[in-house]
Order: sequence, then structure tokens, then C-alpha cells
Amino acid sequence: MKKLVSLLLTGALACGLLAGCGGNAASTPAPADTTAPVGTTAPVDTTAPAETNPLDGTVLKVGATPAPHAEILEVVKDLLAQQGITLEIVEFNDYIQPNLAVEDGSLDANYFQHITYMNEFNESDGTHLVSAAEIHYEPFGLYAGKTSSIADLADGAQIAVPNDTTNEARALLLLEQEGLITLKEGAGITATKADIAENPKNLDIVELEASQLPVRLADVDMAVINGNYAIDAGLKVSDAVAIEAADGEAASAYVNVLAVEEGRENDPAIQVLAAAMTSQEVKDFINDTYDGAVVAVF
Repeated sequence: MKKLVSLLLTGALACGLLAGCGGNAASTPAPADTTAPVGTTAPVDTTAPAETNPLDGTVLKVGATPAPHAEILEVVKDLLAQQGITLEIVEFNDYIQPNLAVEDGSLDANYFQHITYMNEFNESDGTHLVSAAEIHYEPFGLYAGKTSSIADLADGAQIAVPNDTTNEARALLLLEQEGLITLKEGAGITATKADIAENPKNLDIVELEASQLPVRLADVDMAVINGNYAIDAGLKVSDAVAIEAADGEAASAYVNVLAVEEGRENDPAIQVLAAAMTSQEVKDFINDTYDGAVVAVF
């Protein structure tokens, strides 16, 4: 009997102990689930730096004659600055040095000449210049000096023209357009005084450096003046006695270009420069500023 009681007490005690362990396990909180719900992803970092402009900090040196070329480049300068590109405008008063400077690399480009002059310069001086963009056309004008109208030109009257080959031909074509002379057939954009076949008024064709034409205008009866030098001198194309026909040979043969050394026309910086020079902002500036003396071709 005592053994039975002892066994019962031992069983009860073991059961109590087991009950105590089971109670302790139930009251212990389960560890928090730190895994993300199925189908979700961790937050994405959106603070990565923006892509930088590879041309930021680029400096471009471009040669130009003062008007209208350097004035137009001032507009371009502001446009390029917005892209982190610095445009340095180097002004020239002649047609030779800016081409030589592009050839030797001291300039990245120039903007002062028409395509025909550039091609002739390549042939005569052994340079390797190409057009990176066609920008504008400047109608040549015949301006009055001592004589106010074509009808009043006396026999032997003096008419001054540029003395460089391409621009002299252009001036002679304008005189032919106005019926003052007749050139030999086929002379075209290479015409010189020697190609004058008929000169009914015996006009004295005076060849002068292009930049001197406005200065000497008062000394001659009339002068055919390059658009940029006319602008510099305060002459308006609307005041000219005659101007080149917009649909004539000159419009295509004498388009002013952005010139670079051959091989550089595809440089990214040059392409950005060309795009800025043919932008709507530049076209608006040309139209609003030059009253027909400069005509955008883009």
C-alpha cells in the first residue's frame, strides 16, 4: 500500500513539472518575422547622380569678321554657355589669317567667308578647309558714291569692285545683271575684268581691297560692296542702287559657311556649334537685325 501511494505521488509530481514546462513554452512570444512579404522588393535608391555632359568645360575658338559674323556668334556664345561650352570669338579684318589659323590649329573654326572663296583659297594656298554648316547669304549691293543712280552714270564712270578673285566675279555678275556690262559666255563665278565682252559706257572698273570699298565710296561713282563691310560702314541693303537677285547664281555659290579643318567636321563639339548656329534663335536674330542684308539659309 505504501508503495502504491508513493508511486501516485511521484506521478503527480512529474505531471506538475511537465505542466509547468508546457505553460512556460506557450507564454514565450514567437520571434518577429523579419522577412519581406512574398512578392515585394526592397526600396530602390533614386538618388544616383545624373549623367554629366561630356562636352562640359570645352573651349572653342572661332575666328570671324566683325559684322555680321561676330555679332551672330555672340548669340551662339550664349546658347553654348547653357551646355557648359565656352566660345571664344577672335575677330579679324582680313580674309587670309582666319583661314591659315584654322589650318594650323590655333582656331577650331572660322565664320566669315562664302563657300566659293573657301574652295578657291584651298586651291591657291594648299589648305584643307571644309564646310561644317551653311549659315547665311549676304546679297552684294551696288552703292552710290558720286553718282546717285545707274541712269546717271556718265561715260567712263568709275565703279569699284573687290580685288579678290571670287568676289570680283560676283561684283561683275551684278553689273551684268544691271545691264552695265556683258561678260564672255561661261565666265560665271570666275570672271575677271578680262572677261568683260561689252562695256557700252566704258566704265572704269577699279579693283580695291574689299575692306576699303566703303572707305573709298565717296571717291568713285559707285561701288559693289560685300555685305559684311557694308554693314560695318552703316550702309543698308535697302539703300543700294541694285542688289543680287535672291534666286540667282550667287545665292548658292556665295553662301557663308562655318569652316573647319578637314576631318574635324564630325567632332562632337563642332557638331554642337553647327547646331547652335543653325538654331531658331539665330534665325530670329538675323531676321530682326539686318533688314535683308543677311539672309539665313537654314
